[in-house]
Amino acid sequence: MFCDHLDLGMTRRDFFGRFALGLGGIALSQLLPRSLSAAGAVNPFAGILAQPHFAPRAKRIIYLFMAGGPSQLDLFDYKPLLNERNGQDLPESVRMGQRLTGMSANQAQLPLAGAQFQFARHGSTGAWVSELLPWTARMVDELCFVRSMHTPHINHDPAITFFQTGHQLPGRPSMGSWLSYGLGSANENLPAFIVLISKDRIDQPLYSRLWGNAFLPSIHQGVQFRGGSDPVLYLRDPDGLPAGARRLMLDRLAELHARQFEDLGDPEISARVGQYEMAYRMQTSVPEVADVASEPASTFELYGEEARTPGTFAANCLLARRLAERDVRFIQLYHPGWDQHGSLPKRIRRQCADVDRAGYALVTDLKQRGLLDDTLVIWGGEFGRTNYSQGKLTADDYGRDHHPRCFTIWMTGGGVKRGFTYGATDELGYNVVENPVDVHDLQATLLHLMGIDHERLTFRTQGRNFRLTDVHGRIVSDVIA
Repeated sequence: MFCDHLDLGMTRRDFFGRFALGLGGIALSQLLPRSLSAAGAVNPFAGILAQPHFAPRAKRIIYLFMAGGPSQLDLFDYKPLLNERNGQDLPESVRMGQRLTGMSANQAQLPLAGAQFQFARHGSTGAWVSELLPWTARMVDELCFVRSMHTPHINHDPAITFFQTGHQLPGRPSMGSWLSYGLGSANENLPAFIVLISKDRIDQPLYSRLWGNAFLPSIHQGVQFRGGSDPVLYLRDPDGLPAGARRLMLDRLAELHARQFEDLGDPEISARVGQYEMAYRMQTSVPEVADVASEPASTFELYGEEARTPGTFAANCLLARRLAERDVRFIQLYHPGWDQHGSLPKRIRRQCADVDRAGYALVTDLKQRGLLDDTLVIWGGEFGRTNYSQGKLTADDYGRDHHPRCFTIWMTGGGVKRGFTYGATDELGYNVVENPVDVHDLQATLLHLMGIDHERLTFRTQGRNFRLTDVHGRIVSDVIA
């Protein structure tokens, strides 16, 4: 009987995993690397979508994430009335009972703190930028500012997790993983999703789950590149391993996985073999892309001498450009250190010095090479900072608490309008008063620019379909060129 040949204990997922490959899978196996073909596997590097839902405006994303929450009031959102009322208590008519963090909720007063930095208009668009960002000010006509971002989350971990995964709790795939899952890799020798973190700026945890694949196949997780001569851990062969031994080992291992795949039909087996193969190819591709010695002197004149030091934000920006040239799908740069509850005037200067010139250099370099039109660059953090001082306000010092009600990001390239400002906040910089943009709205817009309908890129698990934007999100069409 037919039932005699079935494992009656196998799950629905096992059934479809075992029998859904068919003749198409057999044909496709002829096109795969030999270890994948040996495993009888469907190519794990191919996206789930046969093609984008519609013509993409961007081919790749470089996300410059300023972890900790940069102060929009000291960088982009100029509020002269805030300076005029410096030291006065935050009016209840402005706060409207909105919650505060435990770090400032018990203050007897919430004194308004005007920015201690000069602002000026720049470019043909007259965008306001602080003196802290002179290089960014040079390129305002390339940028699309969104001044009306807001988020429901007031603490770092849920806020960062929400930005990266579309949900405040751990356990969802990151944005880069969703893109890898949907569109696949455009370079078989490098991961579709790569993460870079600025060294010496770790004053808050950045968990690897922020670039994790969660319930998506593991081939879609982000791969962290470290600064130095060994960018990816455990990639190099041990000393003394004969040439060709790794290739032989992978071939024999693939044969064992082929037997397991024949028995179980679990697609994660394909992903596992694919990761082995990717690691093998990365032994050559990673040293090549990380070696900037071939860059001309003009590159370092643009990025600054810090770009010669692996792990700095400048070096990571240069590496991001090299990865973009090689069609890496999603490149995430984290620059921590923006959580300035105290001594903000001093600490924010250091942070801006780290990122200002390098960010300008990256955008300029992409543009010079013809890559900016199809590369979307994003700059911003997980929330903003309060318009009042956390702790004592003095003539030359103040701090700012977390503020989810409004903050600023900028984007450029990849199909967004340039020299454009969207949204506005009130005169004291506390609430959004025009064109609010939720985090899910931003995510929906980014996927749209990559040619993906955010409601249609889903993965079924735990009895329902999941997506990056959960059950929310609208495309902010006004920022699209």
